[in-house]
Amino acid sequence: MTERMTAAIDVKGLNKSFGDKRVVRDVSIRVEEGRITGFLGPNGAGKTTTLRLLCGLLTPDSGEGRVLGMDFRTRTEAIKRETGYMTQRFSLYEDMTIEENLDFIARVHELPERRERVAGALERLGLHYRRDQLAGALSGGWKQRLALAAATLHEPRLLLLDEPTAGVDPKARREFWDKIHAMADQGLTVLVSTHYMDEAERCHDIGYILDGRLIVRGTAEEIVSGSGLVTFSGEGPDIGRITRELEKQEGVLSASAFGTAVRVSGADRDALRRAIAPYERGPFAWVEVTPSLEDVFIQLTSRPPDDWLAQ
Repeated sequence: MTERMTAAIDVKGLNKSFGDKRVVRDVSIRVEEGRITGFLGPNGAGKTTTLRLLCGLLTPDSGEGRVLGMDFRTRTEAIKRETGYMTQRFSLYEDMTIEENLDFIARVHELPERRERVAGALERLGLHYRRDQLAGALSGGWKQRLALAAATLHEPRLLLLDEPTAGVDPKARREFWDKIHAMADQGLTVLVSTHYMDEAERCHDIGYILDGRLIVRGTAEEIVSGSGLVTFSGEGPDIGRITRELEKQEGVLSASAFGTAVRVSGADRDALRRAIAPYERGPFAWVEVTPSLEDVFIQLTSRPPDDWLAQ
């Protein structure tokens, strides 16, 4: 099998505007089958629009390529039938039970062996013993499981998740990601937009979207190592005041307090050393550390997209 045959998504030159606002700008993306790709970026950067363009929910202004082996401009209906889409907002019927919701989804998709598929989804997502509970009475974590069951009931080859764990507790988030990885191991391709750095690190690779452009792509390790960012961590008294003062210093891209420590990042090691030099005396201690993914994305946001594209 050639490399091209394994690509679930291979699209180039994707563009979309709404009126005078250009929301997606020349995005090209290739995703292999069974991979989990995370999209990060500030609100309004174009993450959700990109997801919807790829699965046929929106029509692009321009672009070419294939999704699930099909022309993504001319085979939109076929692509949608092979795609699951889970939105941030719970959109199932709250006055119906878990099982009734899934049965309704199965009827909409005209799925064969409907009862067996619903039973399988209930078991797979740990919903079996709650099948008679009203959806509206579920907690955020259980609503999330139900939404995931509904989005994958028709056994899609591609799954799009738009901020899927917003407002969900850490335990439920971890369980959710365990389910996603189990599905990816079975060949499901997943695209997910998220604001959580720990979730981004659980993706096989990450894309950062800014002003409609995909400006960085790679694994978390590749993005951090390729950023050129330098980070120092210091511990000592009066962290709040020192953080505010460091934010104003030349060469400091970000300064953030973490408990009794402050993390300072920038692109110029010598400039950073000059910035922290006044705070190296007395009880304050500094050590150079590996930048976090959050440090890198603060750096990305602080510079114009055209500056990154020129590199």
